[in-house]
Amino acid sequence: MNYIQVKRWPQHSLAAGRRHSVGLQADGTVVATGDNKYGQCYVSGWRDIVAVAAGNVHMARNTGNTHTIGLQSDGTVLAVGWNKHNQCHVNDWCDIVAVAAGWCHTIGLQSNGTVVAVGRNHEGECYVNDWRGIAAIAAGDWHTIGLQLDGTVTAVGNNRYGQCNVRDWSNMVSVAAGYLHTIGLQSDGTVSAVGSNKHKQCDVMGWQEMVSVAAGSYHTIGLQADGTVMAVGLNKHGQCNVSDWRDIVAVAAGCAHTLGLRADGTVVAVGDNEYGQCDVSGWQDIQVHSD
Repeated sequence: MNYIQVKRWPQHSLAAGRRHSVGLQADGTVVATGDNKYGQCYVSGWRDIVAVAAGNVHMARNTGNTHTIGLQSDGTVLAVGWNKHNQCHVNDWCDIVAVAAGWCHTIGLQSNGTVVAVGRNHEGECYVNDWRGIAAIAAGDWHTIGLQLDGTVTAVGNNRYGQCNVRDWSNMVSVAAGYLHTIGLQSDGTVSAVGSNKHKQCDVMGWQEMVSVAAGSYHTIGLQADGTVMAVGLNKHGQCNVSDWRDIVAVAAGCAHTLGLRADGTVVAVGDNEYGQCDVSGWQDIQVHSD
């Protein structure tokens, strides 16, 4: 049986929230743009960061109450932004190798394959204490996904639309979680999806040669091996207008905007820019990871 290798530093140089965007620079510092009502963009003092995550809120909630998470090289975690549900109470976390942020909760993957969680748990999205052998994590608005070392997937939280129906998945190497849908990247480069498909955000059956996936509130992004990008789902704000992107090495999906990291460390963005969350043209030297 093939087992997924837990990477010490996950490939999370970009993060997209409801109304803000976050970028990890090659020197371990962080930049952010967009709505800062709750201080979610106060990251200028962060140092030695190796991964970032941004809380998301589906567009039906006309609010910017989200948070930003930073994983430091020593395995500790920083957080800024909205903290009504204690989703930023991560100061005592240690030995963390990956982070994920939902709307009101935060997830941390420890080096031993166990998972910790803080924040809102009304839907059971933080019931991860018994998870073992986890290689990667993803957080939707109200649900949490865990990719296990054997390529199978587990899920907790809201399952009203079947977004947690992942027990039959296998040979997965990456997962992503949107508002009411979940995406899984298989080892052969194909993609699976479960959950709400109201806006065709789960229409990924024909995708091939994918190396990364991301999920927004109602759209899904896939990065192909040749550096091009595919998108399905709601395109009200142009968040799926990525067909002309080239030389992309990483993608992130917010509520209604999409980010793409180029191989040269610059960033492109499409979609909702009401709060300046797509104003990333000046970003330089964003960290480009290699496998």
